[in-house]
Amino acid sequence: MDRFLIVTNDGKDINRSVTNKVRALLESAGKTCILCEKDEHKRIVENSLPEEVDCAIVIGGDGSLIEVSRLLWKRKVPILGINMGTLGYLTEVEVNHIDEAIAQMLRGDYEFEERMMLQGIFEDGNLAVSLNDIVVSRKGALRVIHFQLYVNGELLNSYEADGVIISTPTGSTAYNLSAGGPIVEPTASLIVITPICSHALNTSSIVLSSDDEIVIEIGMGRNGSEEEVYVTFDGADTVALKTGDKVMVQKSDASTTIMKLSKVSFLETLRRKMKGN
Repeated sequence: MDRFLIVTNDGKDINRSVTNKVRALLESAGKTCILCEKDEHKRIVENSLPEEVDCAIVIGGDGSLIEVSRLLWKRKVPILGINMGTLGYLTEVEVNHIDEAIAQMLRGDYEFEERMMLQGIFEDGNLAVSLNDIVVSRKGALRVIHFQLYVNGELLNSYEADGVIISTPTGSTAYNLSAGGPIVEPTASLIVITPICSHALNTSSIVLSSDDEIVIEIGMGRNGSEEEVYVTFDGADTVALKTGDKVMVQKSDASTTIMKLSKVSFLETLRRKMKGN
């Protein structure tokens, strides 16, 4: 690996001390570093991303890594995360271990871990991808929304709920977990459906094959009114839908490649992050 894209969360590495350290370590080894360009709102300028890079190093939290994964999803560029956030399920390198981590990477002592992604396809043909989840939630005032959920063309259930989370294994420890959904080993290939505050008893999460095709159809609102909802991808891109609209969710052909330096298992990481014994 010779060309590295460095993407910094400016709200976490405020004085760029960590960024400058990573850059110096790589350049002292003869590597080329490209700092990601941001606009005036500190957002990544997508069309400025270089075509040819061997690895992206993300300095921030899991949210920063997810943002980069969605921008690079067509390029198969491995991503290494340096954790300046809180939990750090995806950004495994801690700031106080940067020297050892970069040295280990330069020795070629790493593994790649593929994480499945989801894609949502709308009736107009537009498509968006997610590494964590696709969430359908209410728009505007507090109220339940009505929707039908189909799997492979067959009605699974009609819901009255605050929304629904369609999660990847990677996203199982995010919003899905907060909503009472199951934790899934991150390299698994499956899809988790978790209703949000369903207005029915015993409405549990459902685990489907990654080959299944899910369609969510927005139903009528209360008293026959038009329903309005948001479909959100990884908490970022949002699309508004109304009664009668549909979105199809399925496994994406693309995946995110995470560079792994640690030999610590997912279960050990999970136990530590969740403050178990």
